[in-house]
This record gives sequence, structure tokens and C-alpha cells, in this order.
Amino acid sequence: MPRLHFLLLVAPFVLVPAANGAAPPNIIYLLADDLGYGDVGSYGQKLIRTPRLDRMAQEGLRLTQHYAGAPSCQPSRTVLFTGLHGGHATIRANSKLPLRATDRTFAQALKAAGYATGAVGKWGLGELGSTGAPAALGVDEFFGFIDQTHAHTHYPDHLWKNGQRHDIPENQGGRRAVYSQDLFTRETLDFIRRHRDRPFFFYGAFTAPHAEVVAPEDSLAEYRGRWPEPKPFPGAKTYAAQKEPRAARAAMITRLDRDVGRILDLLDELKLADNTLVIFTSDNGPITAGGQDPEFFDSNGPLRDLKFTLYEGGIRVPFIARWPGRIARGGVSDLVSDFADMFPTFAELAGAAVPAGLDGVSIVPTLLGRPAAAQARRDHFYWEAAPQQAVRQGDWKAYRAAPVRPVELYHLGRDIGETQDLAAAEPAIAARLTALLSSARTDSPEFPLHAKRADKTGVKR
Repeated sequence: MPRLHFLLLVAPFVLVPAANGAAPPNIIYLLADDLGYGDVGSYGQKLIRTPRLDRMAQEGLRLTQHYAGAPSCQPSRTVLFTGLHGGHATIRANSKLPLRATDRTFAQALKAAGYATGAVGKWGLGELGSTGAPAALGVDEFFGFIDQTHAHTHYPDHLWKNGQRHDIPENQGGRRAVYSQDLFTRETLDFIRRHRDRPFFFYGAFTAPHAEVVAPEDSLAEYRGRWPEPKPFPGAKTYAAQKEPRAARAAMITRLDRDVGRILDLLDELKLADNTLVIFTSDNGPITAGGQDPEFFDSNGPLRDLKFTLYEGGIRVPFIARWPGRIARGGVSDLVSDFADMFPTFAELAGAAVPAGLDGVSIVPTLLGRPAAAQARRDHFYWEAAPQQAVRQGDWKAYRAAPVRPVELYHLGRDIGETQDLAAAEPAIAARLTALLSSARTDSPEFPLHAKRADKTGVKR
């Protein structure tokens, strides 16, 4: 074996040149929580105002076939950070397990390439002091919820900042005065200002519009009384009661939209916009918990089902990218992509190092409008949420509710809503994709497909 090949196999990272040899751009990745494919105006939303995101789409590029890493938060974020799909990733369901010391993340790669790295919002990849803590995975600065269960409230009495508890006196004793999204936006703007003179990566893992449904009065007022509220939410566990859940959910999304606009405006003010890629997306599909009403808002658009499922409504998400002067205005692409593609994409832009064996590929050619032939395309996409599995190859998608259940087959090009199961009509294709459901994954002792997961995972079942 030639010496060069040996070095590439054993090295944890492989260096790649920055895109076009230009100065590396800043990268801001904004992740909404439980925002559906149809919750944004540019993806068909009719009831909820999202003017800044719609303008962002007009100024940049929309992907119509972009997927989250999983249909729930922790495994989806695991795919995002590691570039490994749900059949290879360490974490495959919501759990208390952290990412391992052997997991490599894009934040580590960008940090090694000279980037300042920061994050706010929901972390969920490991507790402080564990191998999955923000600092352990390459994030220099973090402010927010470390544990995803803590993130079930929008009025916490404390958050965590760079490993230290950050008390919020105004919310002590059950008071609800300081909205966490407002704090996250403040920290985001501060990070950008402080790091304006060097390349930076920022991860805005916002918790809106995740249940509970609640918004400050200045946002709620816009929607109060606009629609009937047939089912006031009585409250449950950490979710507060809400008499106006429809109005509150709409207010949450419009407030999030406003905050995205504040970030874009600051980039313009600081003259950073032309060297900053901003991406907005969601961690999975919408949900009914906490009084949410995705059916009323048509939150999943034409897609089938919701969060926690591997039908399209659980995993297909909006994706909007803006980079003035580099991404053409008003673009729309049907490139199939998912969270695993972000690691190699960020690395190519930054001239950073990437580990061998990632499932994702860089989508920089699509973002920058290069010829279609320049865009590498994956043979297939795989998702896992035990006992469910799904795989997509071209326009064909196979879904299996459990290993002992029959495979369902859909042609997404003709049937985006997954209404016609073609497994019986196309047995050869069904057989090929059924084989992929086995070959595309490796077994995980912590997250087996065929047996109940061990109690130590802390998974809610």
C-alpha cells in the first residue's frame, strides 16, 4: 500500500482546501425546534407571518428536499455534528447518553482550522463534565440548556454559560418574566460583535416553537383572538397551561422570525454579510405536545405525519441559505440532502479537516450555483428511530415500522404525501430497498432495532 494511502486511513482528519481558495467565511447555522416543513411562508404557510425568513429565501436559496438527521432532537443533532447518518451514529434516540470521546464533530474541525466557535439554545449531546459537553466537542462558548428535558420550558430559572450555572432571578419561584429566546438572541448578537474580526462559526439551536406553547405579550397580541381556540391546553408536566395555544404557537414562530431578522440586520450593519453564510432549518417535524395544533396550521404542508415518525412529515424540514454575492438570489433546488451533509459542507468552506468515513457529502456546489455535474450525490439516505427504519434512493423511499413489519414503498417524485404503497406493484425495487435497510446500518448495543433499549439510555418510550 502506498505510504500516502496509509496516512489517509489512519489520520483522524483529512485536510481539504477552502472553497475557491477564498478567505474562509463566517458560518451561522440556525436550528428551530419542532418547526414543520410548512410552518414558513416560503414553504406554503398561510396563517403565520414569517417575513424575515421569506425575505431570506428571496435573497438566497431554498432546498425543497432537505432532511433532518432523525425525527427527534438528540439523534438529529448527533447526525448534524458527526456527519454520520442514524444507522452509524452513536446516539439513535433521545437518551441521557453523551457523544463519545471518539466521536469527531464539525465544531472540532472548524476550531482546529482557526474558527471561533459558539452556540446557544438546546445542547442535548452530553452533560457538563461528560465526553459530550460543548467544550469537549469543540464549542468554545455555550449559553443555554445543557439537557434537552430542561429545555421543555421557555421561562427557566437558570441556564448554563460556559460550564457555569447562570441564574435568572426574574424567573425564580415560578415567575415568568424573562423569555429564553430573548436571551439566546442577545447572546447571539453579542458573539457576532465580539468575533467580527476573525472567522467564526455560530450554532443557534433555538428552542422555539418547541412545546410548551407560550410567548411574551408583545408577540402574542398580534394573534390573540384571530382564530377560535377550541382546545385550551390544561398544562402537563413542565408545560404550562395555555388558554390560547394557537395564538401562542403562531406568536412563537413570528418572534423567532423577527430574531432571525435581527441577526441578518447585524451582519449587514457590521458589513459581514458578504462573508457570512447563514443557514436556517429545523431539527425535525412538528408535534402535538404542549397544546400545539400542527393540523390547524398545516405545519407539515403536503407531508405525511409528524415528529417521531420516519414518514416525510417527521424528517423533511425547511432549509434556507443566504450568502450575498455568493448564493444567487431567489434560488430553489430539489437536491436531496440531510444533516449529515453539513460537516463536509462546513469543512469545504472553511478549509478544515474532515474524518474519513462520513456519510454526508459537501453541498457547496449546490449552494454556490455550480453546474449540476459538480455536485456529488449520495447513493442513498438512511434514517433510524427504533423500531422504525427508512431509506431513500433516488425518488424511491422504503419505510418499515418495525423489523417484523412489511416494508412500505413510496415514489416521492409522484407521491410526496406517501399515500400509495407500491411495494406489491414494484417487488424488485422493494426488495432492493429492503436489503438497504440492513446493509446501510451497523448494530448498536445501546439502541438495538429488535429489542427494548436498556434502561440506562433514559429513553422516553
